Amino acid sequence: MASTPELSAAADRDLDTGRAGPPQDEGSLWTHGGPKRGRLRIRTLTTLRWIAVGGQTLAVLFVGLVLKLPMPFALCFTLIAIAAWVNILIILTSTGQRMVEDNEATFQIAFDIMQLAVLCYLTGGVVNPFSLLIIGPVVLAAATLPLRNVVILGLLAIAATIFITVISMPLPAPVGMPYHPPLINRIGAMAARILGIAFTGFYAWQAAAEAARMELALDTTNAVLAREQRLSALGGLAAAAAHELGTPLATIAVVAKEMVRAAPEGDLKEDAELLVSQAERCREILRRLTETPEATDVVHERMSLLQFVQETIEAHSHKDVRVEAVVAGPPGEAAPEIWRMPEVLHAMTSFVENAMDFAKSEVLVTARFDGRSVSVEIRDDGPGFAPEVLAKLGEPYVTSRPGAEGSRSGHVGMGLGFFIAKTLLERTGAAVDFKNGRRGGAIVSARWPRRAIEAPPTPDVFAGLDA
Repeated sequence: MASTPELSAAADRDLDTGRAGPPQDEGSLWTHGGPKRGRLRIRTLTTLRWIAVGGQTLAVLFVGLVLKLPMPFALCFTLIAIAAWVNILIILTSTGQRMVEDNEATFQIAFDIMQLAVLCYLTGGVVNPFSLLIIGPVVLAAATLPLRNVVILGLLAIAATIFITVISMPLPAPVGMPYHPPLINRIGAMAARILGIAFTGFYAWQAAAEAARMELALDTTNAVLAREQRLSALGGLAAAAAHELGTPLATIAVVAKEMVRAAPEGDLKEDAELLVSQAERCREILRRLTETPEATDVVHERMSLLQFVQETIEAHSHKDVRVEAVVAGPPGEAAPEIWRMPEVLHAMTSFVENAMDFAKSEVLVTARFDGRSVSVEIRDDGPGFAPEVLAKLGEPYVTSRPGAEGSRSGHVGMGLGFFIAKTLLERTGAAVDFKNGRRGGAIVSARWPRRAIEAPPTPDVFAGLDA
């Protein structure tokens, strides 16, 4: 499922938590590019209907020919034939790969419910064991259609169940041994069918809604990761271009200076001086491009822990909040170098941005290392995570970020930021944890095994060059 550009852009810049305040209403997502169900294909509906036709035919033949019980064969096979002809007409007028609109799918599923209900009416009503299959079309609708359509079909199935409970032909039984179940049995069977329709329909709808939300959020996460990788690649390309262009640009500058010295006074000399000044300007631009290169080589693809935490906080400053970065480890042991991973930088920067919105006066980013792991902790002195949503952090569409006018960053939360950041970090092997500090404030931490994030020592490129 593709995410909308607006949602991807918002997810790129927002990080949302469950601080004080209610979670965001998920219903609003349905009208703003939020999760939606995948529509059914014609082939899916027709295939399921063929299965129903085959099963009904075998059941009628088995009861009538094998068990030799009296059956209204003509009426039963008429209903089965109607379902088969509906399928044939649909196949002849539509391609199997065509996606069915919600209303069309609702009508087709409603037909299946009514066809099965009438067949049950002819064969004993609600006491017919196969009346339980009325639940099937409702479950299919709950997994694929909007809530309004699901409710309509659920109510139709419940009405059909009540109808075949009150009015039905007798259940097929041996001649002279009619089966007349007590009213309490019929009511019990009806209640079981209705509860089955309600509960299985709700479970299927809830599972499908969760899957749709998760799919959309994961797709947005992939979009964010792809963007970060493109930016990283662009930085490497800029550094490489600056390196390659340096030599010819220096040659142009030398030749232009010679032209200035050799040219007589006039327009030609002015043009040569302009050429020199523009060459110097190009060299200055290239110098800035190479100040923070991200080229994928043994030097620029790695960074120190101190450089990592500094890059995490450098984009965030506010006159009311002090942001500090610290690196801590065993005494006398040097901090390891780690791989430069755009997804880790993006996630940690987002966590810091979120902490800035809720901190009272301070945000502390601490990187710790030992012989087995490397961890980064972001702590603020704000109100902390609200208890009612702390357990939901890391799930998509959980937010209580203040509006743009109430946050220092000016971002409006959509509930994807924590999910995206957590997913990006977990893909690199990190264990992510959210909690409240004992003295207040929120704490977000990520811990990696050293082997997952540590860059191996760089080779000594000057070895063997001593005189």
